[in-house]
Amino acid sequence: KPIGLTFVPHLVPMIRGMESTIYVDLLDANVDVQSILEAAYKDEHFVTVLGAGVVPETRNVKSSNFCQIAAQKAVGGKLVVTSVIDNLIKGAAGQAIQNMNIMFDIDEGLGLEQIGLLP
Repeated sequence: KPIGLTFVPHLVPMIRGMESTIYVDLLDANVDVQSILEAAYKDEHFVTVLGAGVVPETRNVKSSNFCQIAAQKAVGGKLVVTSVIDNLIKGAAGQAIQNMNIMFDIDEGLGLEQIGLLP
């Protein structure tokens, strides 16, 4: 069944970091979204699912390959999912390194645990 979905990447005047917000129409307002997210990402080293009421912040992922994600139910059967990344690492270049590591069956974090220094 089709669902309504709106994806909004936010562009703000900062050197590194990207926040995205996704608005979803829930098919079942009683679904435990927190448990679903935690189960989906439990084995993902670079994804942190935040607890209820905690908002992802770009400063918490600065200079890292991590993504923070949180979901909050809103009125009217809506779900608001927010996520943050450091787009200079978790963006295309860091994702390419992570994918290459997986393809070559080596630790997916190899080369991605160091802190990005510039800018």
